[in-house]
Amino acid sequence: MKIALLEPLGVPGERIEELAAGIRAAGHEFVSYADKTTDPAELAHRSEGADVVMIANNPYPAAAFPAEGPKVIAVAFTGIDHVDLAECKQRGTMVCNCAGYSDTAVAELAVGLAIDVLRKVVAGDAATRAGQTSAGLVGTEIAGKTVGIVGTGHIGTATGKLFRAFGARVLGYARHEHPEATAAGIEFASLDDLLAQSDIVSLHIPSNTQTCGFLSAARIAQMKEGAVLINCARGAVVDNAALAEALRDGHLAGAGIDVYDVEPPLPTDYPLLGAPHTVLVPHVGFLTAESMERRAAIEFANVEAWLAGAPQNVCEL
Repeated sequence: MKIALLEPLGVPGERIEELAAGIRAAGHEFVSYADKTTDPAELAHRSEGADVVMIANNPYPAAAFPAEGPKVIAVAFTGIDHVDLAECKQRGTMVCNCAGYSDTAVAELAVGLAIDVLRKVVAGDAATRAGQTSAGLVGTEIAGKTVGIVGTGHIGTATGKLFRAFGARVLGYARHEHPEATAAGIEFASLDDLLAQSDIVSLHIPSNTQTCGFLSAARIAQMKEGAVLINCARGAVVDNAALAEALRDGHLAGAGIDVYDVEPPLPTDYPLLGAPHTVLVPHVGFLTAESMERRAAIEFANVEAWLAGAPQNVCEL
């Protein structure tokens, strides 16, 4: 079997070699590339002859598939919406992901963004550097507030636990109530009630055909006056133009955003760039030293499991 790692995984090359040692010892061919590419023709070239293609968060469109194969696409990411799943389904290509590798990283960033917005950290930094005082920098505490978690999977539940540790009441909304979330003290509510009651709304849902534009202009209007939105999920689940308008007209008090409907760098006319009371970061929720190590280990474990005839972390297409 040939296994091809098409892009770096955010860990040193020596670590990649360590992780690949078992694959090579079993008699399989392993090749890796130290640079990213988004060129479909180059991706197809790198995938040529590979039974298993390993990627991270680089797009893998239909044009990247070689004439034959691959049998498996191993994705070092939780979301798989950057892979052409229709092409995978048509070809019978299995997709495995690394669910869970960034649960802690994303949950911590969601709370960190909330603190940044509520305590005006970015504005305070700018004021200090400009020789100004604390005038106009009165903040707001998380303790005693209601936080709404939309999507109570592993990351949403981890985020809810952290907010509860700050003294917040935490509401949750999901298609199915998760016992782990209930055990963590998250109270399930309807989406309408969650939006109306929450001082902070944190999104933790995947991007798919059902969730595209999930937080629409109408749903943003349902949110509590003066609420804060945190999005560390996927950019496409929010109508970001409507969000920017709600921030400009004062309906929402602020937003902390890590994800967008285009990958950074953002175009200069992107709506949120001109919106007040926002903290914007360039899709770094998953990006910690610890999470990079976890996802590399999980991705190679996924490949070895498939080679052994016992695939794991298989995604439903």
